[in-house]
Amino acid sequence: MVQEERTVHRAVAAASVGNVAEWYDFGIYSYLAAVVLERVFFPGLGDWGAVYTLGAFAAAFIMRPLGGFVFGRIGDKFGRTKTLSATILLMAVATVLLGLVPSYGTSGLLAPLLVLLIRMLQGFSAGGEYTGALTLIAEYAPDRRRGFFGSWLEFSTLTGYALGASTCGAVIALLPDEDLVAWGWRVPFMLALPLGLVGIYLRIRLEDTPAFRQLMERSPALATMSTRRAVQIVLRHYRTPALVATGVIVAWNVTNYVLTNYVPTYLTGTLPRFGEGGTSSAVATGLQVAVMLVMLCAIVGVGRLSDRIGRKPVLMTGSVSLVLLGLPAVWLLRTGMAGLIAGLLIIGLCLMCFAAVSPSTLPALFPTVIRYSSLAVIFNLSVSLFAGTAPTIIEAAVTATGNLDWPGYYLIGAGVIGIVATHFLREHAGKPLDGAAPLSSSAELPPPPLSEDGVPLEQPR
Repeated sequence: MVQEERTVHRAVAAASVGNVAEWYDFGIYSYLAAVVLERVFFPGLGDWGAVYTLGAFAAAFIMRPLGGFVFGRIGDKFGRTKTLSATILLMAVATVLLGLVPSYGTSGLLAPLLVLLIRMLQGFSAGGEYTGALTLIAEYAPDRRRGFFGSWLEFSTLTGYALGASTCGAVIALLPDEDLVAWGWRVPFMLALPLGLVGIYLRIRLEDTPAFRQLMERSPALATMSTRRAVQIVLRHYRTPALVATGVIVAWNVTNYVLTNYVPTYLTGTLPRFGEGGTSSAVATGLQVAVMLVMLCAIVGVGRLSDRIGRKPVLMTGSVSLVLLGLPAVWLLRTGMAGLIAGLLIIGLCLMCFAAVSPSTLPALFPTVIRYSSLAVIFNLSVSLFAGTAPTIIEAAVTATGNLDWPGYYLIGAGVIGIVATHFLREHAGKPLDGAAPLSSSAELPPPPLSEDGVPLEQPR
């Protein structure tokens, strides 16, 4: 099957721009947590204020598996694009509502309860968003360039996080502390609405993926397949791929949430409490954005490289690096500015090895008929149980034991899991997706023959 190159680009743009909005919305809470949200919603709790604030962040992950289950089944029955339009709309509305919640001083216990509920609504949306976007790009991408196009999804995720960090950093730097606490923290949440509307516009104009259209043309009755039957297919025929996917997801996302969600709290709140130097929120945010920019410059190239050498070598490099360098990277965070930069770069480059190739690796493990729902449930259960809870567990462990090395222990554990999963991974680079015809794009076709005058001919003479 041949897909127009222009259509492939439109699909990647629709998934990626929407993904920017989704993860901007989801991530800004963590960037403001230690700086201002702890004082707005959880005042007077002392050292445990950060734990409760991060606990509200982790509450979103309780709902992610449910969101993945619901949106995954809808996506496998009715198509990818309609489902993804719904997820981004839900996330934008929830984020705006979060920016409208009154403070603890105004409404008492109602404030943290509303934060908790809205974070759970965000988690429900996120449960269907990422794996849907991942499935959309994988099913549109030509087989020989799936790594390259898939890496753009993580490019957009990092862009969303970096945009959120930059927006929060600008608000923190430009506003006096009293204005920041009074109203300034709400500004980043309000910006979610225009970002979400752009993503929705791009997605509703896109037709469904070639793989899904093939499935519906070949077996339209599969749209009525029961959830029980879908679960049976996974358990009977795809148990090993499900376990491999779980391992890759855990290694990837533990690293991601340690870097993007816990490190800001670690640098600005945890280290100063234990007498270490730490750093200001503006510096921590600026350095984190800089590391993300480095990753943005390289991630698409790594994705393209995986189309040539395969996904397994890249994933194994990231996993082994976490085991060897995870703890030294955390030590470096406590050794001054040069060490801080080096530590953040080490964690960021390890993360990039997973982020560049996982979007093209995971969809290839499952067939079209259950791809969205299988990935959504496995991805969100793995993230919710092991990755999204990591910032809260690490902070609680550090607070309870006084040991500042806990982030490094978590990174080492993630690396071990990644090594085992990658060992059992079957290489899929350059191969068609399970349940779909081989796919190429019009840009990969040989050029048409030319006449003596240089005019393209439809048929060779």
